[in-house]
Amino acid sequence: MARICVFGAGAIGGYLAVSLAKAGADISVVARGPHLAAIRSRGLTLRKNGEEHTCRITATDDPRELGEQDYVIVGMKAHAVPAVVERFVPLLGKDTAVVPAVNGLPWWYFHGANTGTPLDGTWLESVDPGGAQWNFFGPERAIGCVVYPACDVPEPGVIHHSSGDRFTLGEPDGSDSERLRLLSEMLIAGGLRAPRKPRLRDEIWIKLWGNCSFNPVSALTGASLDVIGADDASRRLIHDMMVECKAVGEAVGARFGVTIEQRIKGGTDIVGHKPSTRHDVELGRPMEIDPLVSSVLEVARRLAIPTPTLDAIAALLRLQGQVLGLYDRKPGLEAVI
Repeated sequence: MARICVFGAGAIGGYLAVSLAKAGADISVVARGPHLAAIRSRGLTLRKNGEEHTCRITATDDPRELGEQDYVIVGMKAHAVPAVVERFVPLLGKDTAVVPAVNGLPWWYFHGANTGTPLDGTWLESVDPGGAQWNFFGPERAIGCVVYPACDVPEPGVIHHSSGDRFTLGEPDGSDSERLRLLSEMLIAGGLRAPRKPRLRDEIWIKLWGNCSFNPVSALTGASLDVIGADDASRRLIHDMMVECKAVGEAVGARFGVTIEQRIKGGTDIVGHKPSTRHDVELGRPMEIDPLVSSVLEVARRLAIPTPTLDAIAALLRLQGQVLGLYDRKPGLEAVI
């Protein structure tokens, strides 16, 4: 039985934890505060399709209580991980795989990438300041994961699933390894879709295409995706941002299997939905700016690719975050974005 720890059992992490527990994995979670207290006392509950499923799961705020794992799934937001990497020490054995279930360009992205650019074998400062994760975990531990479900935590100890059940997986080198197959099979056994892709980076960019455009515009305006799409000026702005993002992605070897208009339609067809960055604003949470936007700009700067529209919107988004006290610009980031 595989030992799996979900570090950060919020909306997505909690959804994964319940699903893997249903599949029979030896699951534990690292959580905190009222959410941790609720999981300890009542279990972790998933509300999905009008039904409830509660699992009794080992939960702690101290990873030293859990021991070495086969897999550590990182459910924290990407920008929160570098500051706490040393807390992972008790979970990591010689062969422990680390699975960042995060949005944006992941810290391991240029490990085994073979893009033919100077970025190969390096980390991005915007998502991994000082190479904290690259140097601590080691990129060879990483299994890539593109997250699609929409979930939230309506009350401590409860995960509410709104839509989506796909977690696309891939090794950084594109191989179909035993550890990758086992993780995929466990997720599938837990009722999720978990396809294995040799070119996972293509899927990362397709999702990032929307994240780096719709998320900032929604965060700044408060508009849902369908409202953004119905406004001609905003739709043109999204289009221009996607043109620039596509140029950056293609420069590091990504293939975009859909058109910009198809990608825009895929977002704006979702009526009433506001992306996570707008939720950050409304709930007063630290804004997820660097993995979704600054990462694209860092790649662009380092490869001398112009991104004037993305630059302008990113400047407004960072200022909004600073004014609201929801974004702390990392020292030295100005040099790369």
